[in-house]
Order: sequence, then structure tokens, then C-alpha cells
Amino acid sequence: MLKFVKDWMLPIAMIIGALAHQWVSRLSFLTPYLIFTMLLLTFCKISLKDIRFHPAHLWLLMIQLVGSAAVYWILRPFDAVVAQGAMLCMLVPTATAAAVITGMLGGNVGFLTAYLLFCNMAVAVAAPVYFTLTGVHGDEMTFMQSVWFICRKVLPLLILPLFVALAVRKWTPRVHRLLLSMPRMTFYLWAVALTVVTGITVQFMLNQDNVDYQTEYGLLGVSLVLCVLQFILGRRIGRYYGDPVSSGQGLGQKNTILAVWMAQTYLHPLTAIAPSGYILWQNMINSWQLWKKGKKDK
Repeated sequence: MLKFVKDWMLPIAMIIGALAHQWVSRLSFLTPYLIFTMLLLTFCKISLKDIRFHPAHLWLLMIQLVGSAAVYWILRPFDAVVAQGAMLCMLVPTATAAAVITGMLGGNVGFLTAYLLFCNMAVAVAAPVYFTLTGVHGDEMTFMQSVWFICRKVLPLLILPLFVALAVRKWTPRVHRLLLSMPRMTFYLWAVALTVVTGITVQFMLNQDNVDYQTEYGLLGVSLVLCVLQFILGRRIGRYYGDPVSSGQGLGQKNTILAVWMAQTYLHPLTAIAPSGYILWQNMINSWQLWKKGKKDK
């Protein structure tokens, strides 16, 4: 029974969130705390002595930061909401669970963990600027006021867990060992967060006055294209350096819970459909990769 729940946690969490959306959507305030805790548990496993910058990291960051701006400006004339969704699918940092999948696929976990740290720091700086430039606050604030408004929430959420983890490692080793003794906790917190963001997204979609199916299908479509594209680009960059798996997961596997929260907080709420779709696509790709790896190892 436990194995069944573990294997099907993704659809179970999404189904619960969808069916209980009226109640679950009231828990939206929990999302940033869940993200913070998941990042804290992940960073507790990192030792700064093991962090090494690799040339591939720079290429991946360039694709992530430049690519997200490019897809927005390309799609903006056609549909502003779809453009925001596309930007978010590329901008959001690597998933905390990517290191686990990378290890299962035979990749370099150290490389992926280092990139997870670097891209979180980069997105913490870039996201407030990007969200401001997309006109998220309209004429309500000046450019700098809007950047600062977003920075106050995004920077602590993405950067503070690292410093807390380093402080816990140095000054409270007993607490650090306790956190390391719960390797599955991140997975369960992720399931709770997925349930909440699914409920919020479904609640918003059902409460729309005028349903725009074209935009919704467009968001799902761009999330599929960008998901496949980022896995392919990441693997090609990694192949040049002799490690396609790690780069592929680093660029392709996204922190979609964070993306949905960002969409619901700073962008048009409908934008959350793009990262919600990305959740499905990346898990389908990961499942296929794991199946292929298992078949190869037999």
C-alpha cells in the first residue's frame, strides 16, 4: 500500500487538490513556507567545500535567463498571458528533487546540486526585474518600487534557506543531523504543496467569468514545447562536457511549485496553468528516462 502511494503520489496529490479545491485553496498562505522548508532540507545536504563551478553551469544559466526573456518578447504580441507562462517555464530554478532523479539516472549529483544553488541565486535577483518589466503592477508603482516589492518576498524565499542551512550545520550539528535523518520529508512536503497549488489553480479556473480556452490551451502547449526543448538543450550541452544527464535535469526539471506560487502572486493568475502543465510533462519525461535506464541496466 505504501509503495502504491509513493509511486502514484503525483496524480494522487493533484486529484485531491482538484476535488477539494474549495477547502485546499484556503491554504495558499502555506505555499511559501513549504517552499522555504523544502529548500532548507535540500541545502542542509550541501557542503560549500563540495560546490564547484563548471563551464556548463554558465551555459545553462544563460539559456535560463536569456531564453526566458526571449520567449516572452516573441510571444507577447500574440498573447500576454501565454508569454508570461512561457517566461516562467524557463526562468524558474531547478527542482529540489532533481538531484535525486539525477542520481537514479547515473548523473553527477554534485554538479546538479551546485547548479541548484547557482540558479536559485540567479533567479532570486532576476525574477523581480523580469516580473516588473512584464507590467505586473501596471501603473501602481514605479519600476524600483515594484522591483523592491517583489524582492522582499522572493529573495528571502530563495536565498535565506541556504544561510539558515549553513548556520544550522555550523552551530547546531544535532539539529543538522536530525534534518538529514529525514530524507523523505522533502518528498512529502512537495506532495502537500502540489495539492495546495492544484487546488488554487482549479478554484481560479472555475471562478472565471469568461473562460478563455484559447489562452488555456496555449499555456499547456508552450509548457509542453519548452519542457521538451529544455531537456534536449540541457542534454546537448552536457554531452559536450561528457555528462548529458546532469545538465538535462538541471535545465529541464523545474521547481514547478515555486513557479505556480510566483504566477499566482506576481503574474496573471491564469499563468499558473503553464507550470501546472509542466509538472505533468516533466514527470512523464522523468518516468520514461527511468524506465529506459532500468531496461538498459537489466
